[in-house]
Amino acid sequence: MSDVLELVEARLLTALGEPDGRAAVTFVGTDRIEILRFTDVPGDGTVVRYATLGMSAQPMTDPTAALADPVQGPRAELLLSVRAGVADTDRVLRSLAVLAASPQVEGVVVAPGASLDVGEPLWPEAQFTSVLVAEPGGLVEDLEMPPPMDPVRFLPLLPMTPNEAAWKRVHGAGALEKRWLTYGTDLRDPLRAGVPLD
Repeated sequence: MSDVLELVEARLLTALGEPDGRAAVTFVGTDRIEILRFTDVPGDGTVVRYATLGMSAQPMTDPTAALADPVQGPRAELLLSVRAGVADTDRVLRSLAVLAASPQVEGVVVAPGASLDVGEPLWPEAQFTSVLVAEPGGLVEDLEMPPPMDPVRFLPLLPMTPNEAAWKRVHGAGALEKRWLTYGTDLRDPLRAGVPLD
């Protein structure tokens, strides 16, 4: 399925430019996961974007399915955007690789609205140990694949504090996103505090 990853990488480069860093992580019993690092300078300051490459090589399988379909099923890669120069966010590479390997390791289907937890801070001094999977299509458009394969979706990750993650479990992803919007939360700030939840 390396041809899938070649197409995925081409889509990432078209949308985000040339990466200024690349790292690879391999876990026992899983395919290799690469993390590409892109630096962008939009109007509101420098942003570092991290993208996984390797998660989409195999379709994700519903854990209740009797057999894994080697061709059909949802495919995705993960995207994380943070402000540069505020924290040592490059330490997030292993956590992103863990999350990208979770469909192979744990048999989960990663989809918008899901919470993914790594059980430790995403980077030094971060209050976040988990992320909310957001809707795709804003930064990198879906990559259509030849039938019968599903398109590859590029899913943005929004870091959550433990309190935000607990609140989201009760009230839902939409309610948490609305709360962030109401309070003007800068979701790219790697050292932000949690949003007020009372």
